[in-house]
Amino acid sequence: MEARGRVVVVGSLNADLVVRTARFPRAGETLRGEDLRILPGGKSANQAVAAGRLGGDVALVGAVGDDANGQLLRGAVADAGVDVAGVRVLEGSATGTAVITVDAAGENTIVVSPGANGRLSAADVDAVHGAFAGAAVLGLCLEVDMEVVLAAARRAHAAGTTVVTNLSPFGPVPEELLALTDVLLVNEHEAAQLVAPTGSTAADAGADDGAADGGAEDVGRLAGLLADRGVDRAVVTTGSAGCVVLDRGAEPVRVPSVRVDPVDTTGCGDAFTGALAMRLAAGDDLVTAARFAVVVGAFAATRLGAQSSYPTIEEFDAFLADHA
Repeated sequence: MEARGRVVVVGSLNADLVVRTARFPRAGETLRGEDLRILPGGKSANQAVAAGRLGGDVALVGAVGDDANGQLLRGAVADAGVDVAGVRVLEGSATGTAVITVDAAGENTIVVSPGANGRLSAADVDAVHGAFAGAAVLGLCLEVDMEVVLAAARRAHAAGTTVVTNLSPFGPVPEELLALTDVLLVNEHEAAQLVAPTGSTAADAGADDGAADGGAEDVGRLAGLLADRGVDRAVVTTGSAGCVVLDRGAEPVRVPSVRVDPVDTTGCGDAFTGALAMRLAAGDDLVTAARFAVVVGAFAATRLGAQSSYPTIEEFDAFLADHA
């Protein structure tokens, strides 16, 4: 499989402070955990690394602090074959961090401190405008300031680059961002929040959290509600079940995942997103790209950490053969 077309990812880099414990603590409770591990992460860095490890031509635009964590993150991303010329090192700033607890079932809780990510600006995007020339896909998430996200989306849209926006972590979504987005990537909870009218709940809108994982009528209703927001191409992930592809009024396509025994689900969504962007840049249609991406996401659940869990293309091929 030969990848073609550059992927540019704009956004966050975080040092993941990971502790495994038997279960999550209750309010006010102290639990004993395993040794703390400091691992490279951040949604955008994760997505870039996932695409780079799989053989993609990838560039990352972001910011880190002038500290040990910043050196760790830039080095880890570069080691995956990603161009880090657009990752600024900010003097006197701490690198972003994510405090992650992983329980015995492989589920996680995450608290993010933005650090240098919060100082990334639209001017930083403008400074690397050449990165968008000839790029096939732009990958965005909401872990940096919305003005940065919009500046990147505008640049990419003007250059004819396919804009893939992952609405995570979910927050208010400007109509302009939806208009500039070519492929929207959301989980079923984020989709329900997106289509709920202002002042109402997702359930009020008839788009409950399980709509994408429900019957054809539920999925059709969700597709219609997304279309009402101007979204006609979307991938709605449904956890271990896989995803649903909604593409310009065509019949929704369910893409099942593969069964694995999860070790750690941290960064699985980012693995999916990076793989999807890479295959779209390689010329795949949306359904084909999603079929590839669900396998990459499942692979990531079998290893500890985010970036450390992502496969090379050789590992992906072996995994796919074992789970065919």
